[in-house]
Amino acid sequence: MVRTDRRERLRAETTAEIKSVALALMASGGPDAITLRAIARDMGMTANAIYGYFATRDELVTSLIGDVYTGLADTVDGAWAATDGHGAAVRIQAWADAFRGWALANPEGFRLIYGDPVPGYRAPEGGAAPEAARRVCVGLAGLADAAWPDAEALYAGSAFEWSDFDAGLLEKVRPLFSELPPAGVALALRIWGHLHGTVSLEVYGHLSRQTVNPDKLFREEIRQLVTALGIGPPEAG
Repeated sequence: MVRTDRRERLRAETTAEIKSVALALMASGGPDAITLRAIARDMGMTANAIYGYFATRDELVTSLIGDVYTGLADTVDGAWAATDGHGAAVRIQAWADAFRGWALANPEGFRLIYGDPVPGYRAPEGGAAPEAARRVCVGLAGLADAAWPDAEALYAGSAFEWSDFDAGLLEKVRPLFSELPPAGVALALRIWGHLHGTVSLEVYGHLSRQTVNPDKLFREEIRQLVTALGIGPPEAG
């Protein structure tokens, strides 16, 4: 039993190290750099030994995406739960701050799921991390649902229909937010565009020469967004 526990612990530690090295290789050489041979070389392992942990490069990438996406989903879900009972503006700001904070702490992970595709990678049927992706998608729909009572008037003349959106997206959103109309889904994508666009610029270093205070820029972007939606600015703090 002791030997079995020790083997399992060592295997878990080695698996975690393989994933850490893979992300480090991506950080230094881009997604092309993620290869099992390169990881084995950096870890001082033989190529055959590393195949005992991951049979293929795609299996490793799928596992990485699952870890990364789940970490993001846990982070934003936690921010949403922590602001239960607050107004929509506060909850949107908290979700946005959590998303940005996670991305800055995990830039390689952000790039893996939202940026640079790994050349030749083929995700398994159903996606690499379907449950985590569903949770993040539902979180964004929750932001739109919270904002909708105030933002609805802005979409009074919209011509959005259910057919304008991906069926897979609607399968995730409509059962939980049955009162949200097609324009509400468009609002969720609008919020996502603000978050993803600004965070991407920061993660990829495009803001480093333009501002010395990206945090202030981001928070003002979200403040202006919720104000434009008629919600009012988040509480100070």
